[in-house]
Amino acid sequence: MEIIRRYEQVLAIINKYGKAKEQLLSILLDIQATSGQNYVAEEWAEIVARELDLPITKVHDVLTFYAMFNIEPKGKYVIEICKSTPCHVTKADAVVAMFEEVLGIKLGETTPDKLFTLMHTNCVGACDIGPVAKIGDQVYGNLTAAKVAEIVTSYREVSSCQK
Repeated sequence: MEIIRRYEQVLAIINKYGKAKEQLLSILLDIQATSGQNYVAEEWAEIVARELDLPITKVHDVLTFYAMFNIEPKGKYVIEICKSTPCHVTKADAVVAMFEEVLGIKLGETTPDKLFTLMHTNCVGACDIGPVAKIGDQVYGNLTAAKVAEIVTSYREVSSCQK
């Protein structure tokens, strides 16, 4: 039943945008956001290609070109640590180590509870407060071990309230 519900959900997203090819990015972002695992599964990419009358390679090109898309399951919250030169100079590696310590995972991994994935990202445009981490649309800067622990705790609390 879950597959049918998800199929209907994907079709509803596609129809919301009028099956417009120029809305491919928006469609894929919505599918990813509603996936529950922060990614676009192959079967949903195929439905998008079929419904928009696009080659599957076009959909794959978009999914693999843009850093905002995931084609493998990720945590509910993807923590992206900026790896640009200004953040590197201001100790981004130390920030990665702080998150690894608090989360109990390494860069590129997802916590066992599927809540967090820790990744690198390119510049997020917040060099003045580097090193920075980004979770969703929220950017966190001037990070310390205490701030990192506070950030992770706040997301865990939000998730436990949503259950």
